[in-house]
Amino acid sequence: MRKEQPYRWQEIALGTCYYPEQWDRALWRDDLQRMKAHGISTVRVAEFAWNKMEPREGEFTWQFFDEFLDLAEEEQMKVIFCTPTATPPAWLTEKYPEVLNCRKDGTPFRHGMRRHYNYNSPKYRELSARIVEKMAEHYGKRPCIVGWQIDNEFNCETNEFYSPSDDLAFREFLKKKYGTLDDLNEAWGTSFWNQTYSDWQEVHMPRTTISDECNPHQALDYTRFISESTLEFCGLQADILRRYRKPGDFITTNGMFGHLDNHRMMDQCLDVYTYDSYPNFAFGLSENPKAPENLNDRRWSRNLSEVRSICPHFGIMEQQAGANGWVGRMEAPAPKPGQMMLWAMQSIAHGADYVSFFRWRTASMGTEMYWHGLLDYDNRDNRKLEELVRIRDRVKAIGGIAGADYAASLGLVKDYDNLWDEEIDAWHGRLAWQSEQAVFRAAQLSHTPMDMVFLTGQTEAEDLKKYKVLIYPHPVMLDDRKAEILRDYVQSGGTLIIGARAGQKDQSGRCAMRPMPGPLAELTGTTVKEFTLIGPADEASRMDCGGQKIEAGIFNDVLSVEDPRANVLAVYDTNYYKGEPALVETLAGAGRVLHFGGTFTPANAAWMLEYTKAAHPWQNVIELPADCELAVREKDGARWFIALNYTGEARRIQLKTSMIDKDTGAACEGEICLPPYGTKFYETKM
Repeated sequence: MRKEQPYRWQEIALGTCYYPEQWDRALWRDDLQRMKAHGISTVRVAEFAWNKMEPREGEFTWQFFDEFLDLAEEEQMKVIFCTPTATPPAWLTEKYPEVLNCRKDGTPFRHGMRRHYNYNSPKYRELSARIVEKMAEHYGKRPCIVGWQIDNEFNCETNEFYSPSDDLAFREFLKKKYGTLDDLNEAWGTSFWNQTYSDWQEVHMPRTTISDECNPHQALDYTRFISESTLEFCGLQADILRRYRKPGDFITTNGMFGHLDNHRMMDQCLDVYTYDSYPNFAFGLSENPKAPENLNDRRWSRNLSEVRSICPHFGIMEQQAGANGWVGRMEAPAPKPGQMMLWAMQSIAHGADYVSFFRWRTASMGTEMYWHGLLDYDNRDNRKLEELVRIRDRVKAIGGIAGADYAASLGLVKDYDNLWDEEIDAWHGRLAWQSEQAVFRAAQLSHTPMDMVFLTGQTEAEDLKKYKVLIYPHPVMLDDRKAEILRDYVQSGGTLIIGARAGQKDQSGRCAMRPMPGPLAELTGTTVKEFTLIGPADEASRMDCGGQKIEAGIFNDVLSVEDPRANVLAVYDTNYYKGEPALVETLAGAGRVLHFGGTFTPANAAWMLEYTKAAHPWQNVIELPADCELAVREKDGARWFIALNYTGEARRIQLKTSMIDKDTGAACEGEICLPPYGTKFYETKM
């Protein structure tokens, strides 16, 4: 069972990201005073300011941030101070080019952007440890500092590292994992295409090949290695900060990026986790934002659900306040009136107890000068500041929600082995992405609050029992331990749904020589006798669910019933396997498992939620249109129902019992109007 979260905010708090090094000192006091007047109590500083503390190697100066922190203390502003290792200074990369990350072909990434370093350079670790120790020793006791952020957005920009230092470290990682070359050769299947290694010096990271692909089992271990390297670098800094911070000050970092076990990072390195939330990205994706099937900014709730799985009571270090864009790429419209409130409340609805807006003032120079903040270049008051005041007042009204748990009885199961295999295996990745989006969409449109549930080394069956239904879409890589946890969950009364290709691979990514679903076959009472991708020339796959014809997705496992207790709920209605089992239900202990041979779509996921009675859990309490989201949080006998309208038009919701409108304090019941982009918080007793 996962340990208790070390740090929680005691009340909902607002902050902003501030860069005193980018602004004239004459602006500092006025900025802090304007922040306070609009409800901001905390600023994050210094994540890109190494030169302000070590302008030349070994020459340390603290005057710049001493002046700023003195002013923050005078103005009673709280500060989150950051380690500056995301952007090594020019003197460092010029003198020690070995600290630079490289492309796959070995070409170094030069100074001029950010995140151009590698985690495994001994010199970079040495110099990073030194600046973190010096700054923590100097600033650690400052009264205004309440928290420390490590680096900035680990594995953002790139999550691949190909420097010589990484190559050496990867080899040591493999020696520790496998011990012998014989074991490595076996795990990697190197007899295929004559890849067998006879000396450790022959073993490298993935390198440029004729097709720019590599051994998939090597690639899987390489991804695990990147995660391990990131955790070591984060842990190096966390260990130093713990020695110098004041009691009660938290350690965090802002994520969530790829090739990184964020759950382990939280457990091993951090007190609380923070996320950077930019829902406006949803409007710049390749698909048509106006298509009715696209959830757009509402889809950001999927990300927030994943953050909540890492840290149930998290913070937002960067909450979108303006249009996002870089000079050379990315462009987006400005948030419409009401959307800044909507997106902040979306974060709070999903478990955020701290929301920090990016950024206070839009930068007037550099790559991110089109990444707009609360203030624009002219520094005048604007409608975003007016909206911030309304957010301030809302936060005061809902303050009691801090620390409340997000309430969900449906869980979407994930794990890092499969997550990383999806990135390498195009067959796996296509299925997993579409199925996850389909389940999320079905849950959203049926107002079924859903958690992401990661199976980690710390997970026990007891952690799963609060969920009435778990959907594990495509556990292609499945080991006996995970199977045992799922078996215990089902036998204790839970409902488990799995999809196509379950149990096809072992932990090395090799296809196992046993029938799917592998270690779950005894529980499901089924095996897979054959399988196929639905190709462009094929008729769209369907299944017959007692006379109702429902799509069966882009990949189909043809199931064989092995247990007489199993009940066939649906058969395929298309292709050469028409009439064969597509969905089988088997009782086990007090629970049941549904083995679905297809891939999830919004339609079949919605059918399964209805069949398992997971859908619409609050329909007797509150009714919302499909294009509004419902979130529920609970604490100390109180329950908050949060309604979010993502449309530019008014929507009507129905309260079927009396609740307290937290904005007005009045009891409400019956029909309520949600204005365009409007949000409402209602409280009732549990």
